Formats: sequence, C-alpha cells, structure tokens
Amino acid sequence: MPYNFALTGAAGYVAPRHLKAIKETGNNLVCAVDPNDSVGILDSFFREARFFTEFERFDRHIEKLRRQGEGKQVHYISICSPNYLHDAHARFALRVGADVICEKPVVLNPWNIDALQELEKEFGRRVFTILQLRVHPTLIELKQKLSQNLSREKKDIVLTYVTSRGPWYLVSWKGQAERSGGLTTNIGIHFFDLLIWLFGDVEKNEVHHASATKSAGYIELKNARVQWFLSIDMNDLPATAREKGKSTFRSITVNGQELEFSEGFTDLHTVVYRETLAGRGFGLEEARPSVVLAHDIRNAIPTGRKAHSHPFLGKVG
Repeated sequence: MPYNFALTGAAGYVAPRHLKAIKETGNNLVCAVDPNDSVGILDSFFREARFFTEFERFDRHIEKLRRQGEGKQVHYISICSPNYLHDAHARFALRVGADVICEKPVVLNPWNIDALQELEKEFGRRVFTILQLRVHPTLIELKQKLSQNLSREKKDIVLTYVTSRGPWYLVSWKGQAERSGGLTTNIGIHFFDLLIWLFGDVEKNEVHHASATKSAGYIELKNARVQWFLSIDMNDLPATAREKGKSTFRSITVNGQELEFSEGFTDLHTVVYRETLAGRGFGLEEARPSVVLAHDIRNAIPTGRKAHSHPFLGKVG
C-alpha cells in the first residue's frame, strides 16, 4: 500500500525535488502547506492534494485523517520549510504519529537534535534527513576506495563552492542567520557532511573569513586537511566559469586531483527517499556531526587570512 505524505514549504525552491521523489517512489501526497500560495507545481505531481496557507488548518486536516484510520492517516511528513522551522515541524510530525523526511539542515543547533531524539522515543517515530551526496555513485565509490586505503597520511582537500545569488537572497529568510543558519549552514552543510563522512571526525576548526556573502576556513579531520571557501558573490566565480556564462562553480580537489561529481545530481532525492522507505535512511545521529560543525563555524570569531587559508581568500579585501 502506498504511504500517505504531507509536505510543509510547498512553495519553496526544494519542494519540487521532494514532490518528484514522493511520486517516483509510488506514494501519495494528501496535503501540503505554505503561507505563500504560488504552488501550481502541485498540479504537476499531485493534482488532488489539499493545500493550506495556514498551518492551523493543515494541522486540523492531518488530525482528521489520523482519526479516520490506517488507510487515511499521514504516514510521512516531508519538511521543505525554512531552516529555522525544521525542528518545530518535525516535532509536529512526531506528535501526529508520522515519520519525517526533512530537507537539510535537519536542525540549526545540536541541542535541537537532542530534543527530537527524546520525542522519537516518546512517540515511536523517526526523523530522517536528506544527505544526498552520500548516495552519489561517484562519492560512494570514493568512500569504498578510501576505506581500503590503509595509509595514515592525511589527504589535502580544497573545497570551493561559488553559487551566485542576486540581492533577493539577503532580503529573504536565507540571508538572515537566525533563520537560515547563515551561509555555511544553508549552502555548505551537505559538503561538510560529505567531508566528515569520507574523512572522519573533526579535530580542528578555524574560520578565517565570515560575511553575509562569503565564508572561508580550515578544518582538520581525522584523515584530511581541508581548505574551504563558500560564496554567493558572482565576483568570486573563476574567469573560466564567467566566460562560459556559468553562475555556479563547484570544486573539490584531493591531493591536487579534481574530484569530478558534477553529473548524477538529478535523482538523488528520489534515491534518498527510496533508501529511507526501505529502512536505510539517514537519521538524526548521522546528521549530528555536520550540524555541530556548522554551528561551531557560525559562532566562531574569524581569525583573518592565514598561510593555510583557501587560495580564493587572497582575493577578498
């Protein structure tokens, strides 16, 4: 029997990936909520889904379905709302007897994970999150190679991610650190999760630069030294990218060799959904290390440029 899904944040940027994943895994969306009513995308996937602009009415509808029994009740709630609402919406889901599939970051602060784990025990439901880079075929292959390499010498990693955004970004909730977690959380947390997954626990963390539009630092992991740079400023795009009219530049080098994984991103949410529904989802404890790291970066005092800073930082005034 297909599972019944509900979804929060239906008008957001990432919602179509979740709608597509629900559809492609053979399940049904019964209702969705968003204060913004620009949700025509629902017709492309679930034309019959009920839609609400008020969370209270969404709550009432889900409770009504719960009381109608197993065939009607919501089994999963997909959370695509702004980051600062994730833990509240996850708590709501657990209380109405639903499991959760939450967009990254699952929460903004480490103690939010502790609270959700208590509720998991209380209600017998689970909170899962989208750590999509962990299911990328190229990165799975790299993980396997690294696990077979017994060398104790740390790898030198350079992470560069520039994804240019216009003035709207800083005006929206994404530009407000208290709502998004800031730049490193909003656009960087899945890279931090990837690096910890591949190279082990964080041993040292330095932040060299932090502003509303770019951030950079140095992380020492169990098996790697990482120089990282994140930016939404188009002026940070390499000349080669600008000449090709590209608005995004993504690069990870390992000991000077480019890790090519630009292809294969299209269906990663669907893969994560399929794995989650099969009992192999990414739970709160798996998400914890990157949440802790992003929190620590957000609250660190920048030291300024150092000899081991990311090379792009030399361009920052």
